[in-house]
Amino acid sequence: MVAALIVLSLFAAQLVRIQGIDSAEVARDALRQRTLSEAIPAQRGTIYDAHGTVLAASAERRRVVVDQSAVPEYTRTEGEKQVKVGVAGAAEELAGLIGKEEGEVRTALTGDRRYTILAPNISPLTWRKISALGIPGVYSERATQRTYPQSTTVASLVGFVQPHDQSAGGGLELMLDDTLKGQQGEATYEIAQDGSRLPSADSAGSSARPGKDVRLTIDNDVQWYAQNALAAKVEETDALSGTVVVMRVDTGELVALASYPTFDPNNIGDADGVFANLAFSDVFEPGSTSKIMTVAAGLEEGTITPDSPMIIPDHLQRYDATLRDSHPHPVEYRTVGGALAESSNVGMMLIGETLEPRTMESYFRGFGLGSKTGLGFPGESAGLLPAADKWDGVQRYTVTYGQGLSTTAVQVAGVFQTIANDGVRVTPSLVAATSDGEGGWTPAPAGKRTQVVSKDTARSVNRMLEGVVTEQGTAPKAQIEGYRVAGKTGTADRYDEEAGGYSGKTASFIGFAPAQDPELVVAVIVQRPIKGYFGGQVAAPVFKDVMTHALQAEKVPPSPIEGDPIKTSLDEKPAEDTPGLLRDRGNPGAR
Repeated sequence: MVAALIVLSLFAAQLVRIQGIDSAEVARDALRQRTLSEAIPAQRGTIYDAHGTVLAASAERRRVVVDQSAVPEYTRTEGEKQVKVGVAGAAEELAGLIGKEEGEVRTALTGDRRYTILAPNISPLTWRKISALGIPGVYSERATQRTYPQSTTVASLVGFVQPHDQSAGGGLELMLDDTLKGQQGEATYEIAQDGSRLPSADSAGSSARPGKDVRLTIDNDVQWYAQNALAAKVEETDALSGTVVVMRVDTGELVALASYPTFDPNNIGDADGVFANLAFSDVFEPGSTSKIMTVAAGLEEGTITPDSPMIIPDHLQRYDATLRDSHPHPVEYRTVGGALAESSNVGMMLIGETLEPRTMESYFRGFGLGSKTGLGFPGESAGLLPAADKWDGVQRYTVTYGQGLSTTAVQVAGVFQTIANDGVRVTPSLVAATSDGEGGWTPAPAGKRTQVVSKDTARSVNRMLEGVVTEQGTAPKAQIEGYRVAGKTGTADRYDEEAGGYSGKTASFIGFAPAQDPELVVAVIVQRPIKGYFGGQVAAPVFKDVMTHALQAEKVPPSPIEGDPIKTSLDEKPAEDTPGLLRDRGNPGAR
C-alpha cells in the first residue's frame, strides 16, 4: 500500500512539473519547430561617376520559393464556388507570371520537399500578383540584383558581383566592398498549417542596414570615349590588348581607365573577355617612355643640360653585348634634347654613364616604379624594378631606355604626371567621396604629394617633350590643333610569359596638355599589335583623339602661344674638349 502511494506521488509530481514548470519550455520547442528565420539582404551602395552618372546600382527583387507539401491544398473561386485545384491549378496560375512552361512549374510544385526555389529573380510587382493568388506554401524571400547601366564601358574598372549571392567578385566592387555591402538583417516567421507565413510575435528580427554610396573621380563620358577609341585601335591593328589612362595633373585623380578586351557585368555567366583592368595588372617593359626618367635624373644631378652636346653612333658595345638604336643611322651630332626627341637608345646610355646605378634606381623608385599605387585595386602589380646591385653590366645600360624593368600603365602615367606637375608626384586616386548616410558626402583624403625632381628640371623635360610632338620628333600624329602637347613614344620588345621569351612589341604614347600649363595626362598602351607597331603610329593617334575629347569635356581653353623650340641638333661635330660632351668613351669590359 505504501509502495503504491509512493509511485502515485512520483507520477503526480512529474505531471505537475510537465504542466507547470516545463510547459513554457515545451511551448517554446513547438514554436521553434514551426518558425523560420530569413536573412534580409542589405541594399548595396550605388557607385556614381564624378558627375552623378550611375555606374552600378542594386534593385529590390524577390526569390519565389515553395513548400511542396502545402500546395495540394490550393483552392480558388470558380463561379460562386471554392474549388480545390491543387498543384495543377497552381501551376496554371504561376506559369505565365514566372515565365516558365506549365509542365515545368507543375514538376517544381510536386513532391514533399519543404523548400524549393521556384523563381530566383522576379520583380516586387510580379511577386504581389503571385501573393494575391493565395497559393499555400508559395512565399518569397527578399533579394537584390546588381545592375550596371554602362555595361562594358566601365566593366573592368567597376567590376562585378557574383550572380548567385551578390557578393563582390572583382574591380571596385571588391576593393570597396566593406563600404558598399552594408549589413544584412533578419526576419522571423511562424509557419501555419497550410504553409503560409505568419509574422512571429516573439520575433527577434533586425532591420538591414544599407551600404554607403561612392562617388568616383571617373568621368563616364571620357571613359566611354577612351574605351571605344581603344577598342577600335586594338581591332584595327590585330593587337592582343590595350589600355588608356587619363589622369588629372594637379590632383592625381583618375578620369578614365579603359581596358580592352572587356566583358558585360550584367551577364557575367557568359562573359569571355578579360575581367582584370589591365591598367593595374598588365606588366610590361615600357621602352622609350621611361627615357624621361633618365634625362630627369641627369638634369637633377647636374651631369647634363638640355643643350649638352652629344656624339651618337647607332650602336654601342658594352661588355659582351651590342646595344643598338631602333634603326641604323650614321653618327649624329645632337643635344640631349635632340636625343630625347628622336628617342635615341644610345643617347640615353651615354647619359646613364654619367650616373651611378644606385642613383638611377633611386630616381626610378621616386617616380613610383617598383611599388603599387596604394589604391588597393584588386590584382594590381608593383611591376618589376630589381635593386641596382642586382643589375648586370648590360642591364645597367638597358634600363636607361626602358628595357630590363617592368611597369604598369598607371605607373607610367604617374611618371608623366610628376613631370607635368613641376616635379611633384601625387598618389593617384579613384574615390572622390563616400555618402555619410544623412544625405551628404564625406570627401576622400587628397593624394600624398612628393617632390621627386625640382621645378626647373621638370620644366626642362617638359620643353624637351614638346620636341617629340613635332615633324622632327617621333610623334607628329599626337599633335592637337590649337594646343601645345608634350609627350613620348615607346616601342619596346614585349616579354611573353607563355612563350618564355620576347614576342611582339608594346606600342605606347604618353603625354600631357596643354604643355605650358598641363591639365591632363593620357597614357595609351597597345600590346602586341600586328598591323604596325611603332608607338608613334599605333598609340599616338589614340592619344590625340582621347586627349582632344578630354580637353573639350574639361573645357580647357586652347594654348595662347607657341612654345620656343628647343635646340635638337648641332651644326658640326663638337670638338673633343667641348665642355659637357657626351660620347662613347669605350667598352668598360666583360661581364
